[in-house]
Amino acid sequence: MKNVLQSLLALWGHLGANQRVSLIIAAMVVVAGLAALVSWSRRPDYQLLYGRLGEKDAAAVISYLQTSNIPYRAETGGSTVFVPAEQVHRLRMDLAGKGLPSGEGVGFEIFDKGNFGVSDFVQRTNYARALQGELARTIGQLEGVRGARVLIVQPENRLLLVDQSIKPSASVFIDLGGGRISSEQVNAIRHLVSNSVQGLLPDAVAVVDNRGRVLSEELKTDPLLTTASSQIKYRQSVEDYFARKVETMLAAAVGAGNAVVRVSAEVDTDATTIAEEKYDPEGQVVRSQTSTEDTSATAEGAAGGGAVGTAANVPGEAAAAAGAGAAGTAQTRTEQNRKNRTTSYEINTTRTSITRNPGTVRSITAAVFLNQRVGGTAEAPQPQPRTPEELNTLRQLVVNALGVKLAAGQTPESVVALQEIAFPAEPLVAQAEQIRQQNKLQPYIDMAVRFLPIVAAGVLMLFFLRRLGREKPEPVPVELLRELPSTEQRAITGAPGTVTPELINELIRQKPTNVGTALRDWVAINKQS
Repeated sequence: MKNVLQSLLALWGHLGANQRVSLIIAAMVVVAGLAALVSWSRRPDYQLLYGRLGEKDAAAVISYLQTSNIPYRAETGGSTVFVPAEQVHRLRMDLAGKGLPSGEGVGFEIFDKGNFGVSDFVQRTNYARALQGELARTIGQLEGVRGARVLIVQPENRLLLVDQSIKPSASVFIDLGGGRISSEQVNAIRHLVSNSVQGLLPDAVAVVDNRGRVLSEELKTDPLLTTASSQIKYRQSVEDYFARKVETMLAAAVGAGNAVVRVSAEVDTDATTIAEEKYDPEGQVVRSQTSTEDTSATAEGAAGGGAVGTAANVPGEAAAAAGAGAAGTAQTRTEQNRKNRTTSYEINTTRTSITRNPGTVRSITAAVFLNQRVGGTAEAPQPQPRTPEELNTLRQLVVNALGVKLAAGQTPESVVALQEIAFPAEPLVAQAEQIRQQNKLQPYIDMAVRFLPIVAAGVLMLFFLRRLGREKPEPVPVELLRELPSTEQRAITGAPGTVTPELINELIRQKPTNVGTALRDWVAINKQS
């Protein structure tokens, strides 16, 4: 260490005034650079707290940060706020507790101030604005959604409804930036809006993102399964339901991740209506009964002389007629009695009307892969295949879980194909180990990145000093002194080709290091000669 210091002092003594000044300036620049690098490396890592804030929300957020003495950086006119990375989540929770940011649009606070004399149309318009604003704020809180706008169209409230088919509808615009959201989140948005508006169905809510994609088109339900996409989606949902049902059951028996289940279902997509009417002649019942009874009695007798009428005035026949009339009158007597009963019977009739909607599962089959059991030790694992009885038991469990009723002559093997194989586990283990190693080295990588500029600056400074120490002043041969221009020689010495003390002093003032080196070399050469 002492030799190094002596070498540096000797080097400093050999340097000229200009070189010393240059070295001091270079050292100051290097020190300033190191200080700037250290300051930059110690500066907190800022991350986005909120972006695209309104003026009111931005002012409230910045005021809270200033009051709490939290460093921040505002960009894009104050609408984007950055804070230290370690405080992002805590600040979001604190600001959410204070209702910040309140979000764009007007909410139900529009009714905080009473306005007398407002018309009914203005009140309904304000209610629609408030409802749309509250829904937009709520949707904006979902993960992955940067902003939202909601537009609700409700039919006009009239006393006489002209068209009953007019239903309310809604449109939701969401800003996802460059990301995506899942179908479950889109479905949640549809149900959130539909449940907030009376009479609004989820299928009447259209969700559109900032790239112009209709996210809700594939989620519309088709109860009649009239389109191919609806049929495929319904069949996929049925198969996924049964596959999850069986897989979760097997996970409890063979362990999680040791069973893979795929289900194939045949779905009836035809809508049918059956009307049936049956008569049962054996099941007769009396519907009505009518009874009629008619009784008639006639009795006739003679009151005096002969017959009356034309026959009594005919000669020769008067006596006969009179006799006959007298005899007939004495023998005539009429009596009539009639009874009638009518009974109506009703035949038992059964009328049945059956409407079958599409979606009935006609048949279902399943394919199951089971991971082979492994026994022995960790150093020498040994496969332990399951017995046929165990496989048959698991197959029967799958059949029962699917709810399949076996027909006559049908076996469980025809419904469930179950096979035991060894799952490849080595790539997963290697990948997990690689991820663990990467996470293990990540803190050291972050530390190296933080201190890398400081180390690089130190290495550059040492390289510069070492190179400066190796540089030697270029000696000026004494022979060159005689080749100076005659005007300069005359101005200094008065005669060309001669070296005087005044010339040497002038050169020493201009280039002291070079002249000193040249003189030392010249003296050393003269001594050797």
